[in-house]
Amino acid sequence: MAIDTPSPAPSAASPAPSAAAGRQTRAVESVRLEHQLVRVPLEVLRATARTNHRLAEKEIAAVLSSASSVSAPDAVDHLTSLVSRLHGLKRKMEEGARAEELQVQRCRARLDRLAAASAGDDGGWEDIRLKRILVDYMLRMSYYDTATKLAETSGIQDLVDIDVFLDAKRVIDSLQNKEIAPALAWCAENKSRLKKSKSKLEFLLRLQEFVELVRAKNFLPAIAYGRKYLAPWGCTHMKELQRVTASLVFRSNTNCVPYKVLFEQNQWDSLVDQFKQEFYKLYGMTIEPLLNIYLQAGLTALKTPFCFEGNCPKEDPLSLAGFRKLAEPLPFSKQHHSKLVCHITKELMDTENPPLVLPNGYVYSTKALDEMAKKNGGKITCPRTGAVYNYTELVKAYIS
Repeated sequence: MAIDTPSPAPSAASPAPSAAAGRQTRAVESVRLEHQLVRVPLEVLRATARTNHRLAEKEIAAVLSSASSVSAPDAVDHLTSLVSRLHGLKRKMEEGARAEELQVQRCRARLDRLAAASAGDDGGWEDIRLKRILVDYMLRMSYYDTATKLAETSGIQDLVDIDVFLDAKRVIDSLQNKEIAPALAWCAENKSRLKKSKSKLEFLLRLQEFVELVRAKNFLPAIAYGRKYLAPWGCTHMKELQRVTASLVFRSNTNCVPYKVLFEQNQWDSLVDQFKQEFYKLYGMTIEPLLNIYLQAGLTALKTPFCFEGNCPKEDPLSLAGFRKLAEPLPFSKQHHSKLVCHITKELMDTENPPLVLPNGYVYSTKALDEMAKKNGGKITCPRTGAVYNYTELVKAYIS
């Protein structure tokens, strides 16, 4: 016979997990979802340092080359020009150093914010995180002024990436105005990193510029442009290159669908979307806004087939179109224990109010069908199909 013995009391040597340990775990989980919090200023710092390094190398090499060719007659004027150039380089390097220091400050502020997760101020930590998530969403949705105002009033300028998004805004605005040059300049600034990620943004921009030349009937310049900028992409994007080159024959007024689509307005919209994706990947940001990710995490626990029926209660967040759209790609929540709710009374069906099955397969509560049978002389009418049955035809169902 088994005898239950009392469990030994926990000793002082093995204490229960502390609240601080729980907060530390929360900080780790937060980093997994919001790695861009630290990644973005680090990427900006790297880019700034690379730019400063290239500028210094270029200017110093030019000065040394020029100094080695100084001739006696104009040596003083030449050296004065070189000194002036070095003073200009010094000013630029000081500006670059200030930009680097700003990013270092932001990295430090964000690391301090993560460290504060274990400090005990749960309410304040969560409040700041919510505001950061809202600022991130506003910036992605192009509400720049509102995002800036929220960051300023909350004192979280070092925890958000407004300046990075404003740089992207300049490119997005130019693409919406059908201007390619700023986007190409952005690609040139980040050429090595885009090449490492196998980005085709620059190729798509070149294609669009070729199409615009064809639209303007500048056929010879289009051919010259294609030879100079598109031909190098032939080994990796030959099919797209052949299709866009054929637009020289079909022109912008063609009704041939494969070529007509090249001249449509949504090509510019696609370029904007493509730029945004490359921008997010470049800085280690999530493709979806953080707000959407957090909301979807909550909606996975709420999404059931019942939520998409016409009688979804108003208290359910999924009764709103916006939440339904967010929940579309999500799986239905897994429920280990069945809960049956009567379609007629909206009450739970359990052992005290067991479900009854009609011959057509629909299930309703005993309470609802008993009342219906009393009112209709032992007849049951299915509210969903209108079929009429005798009460004696019903079968009791058992919930497992």
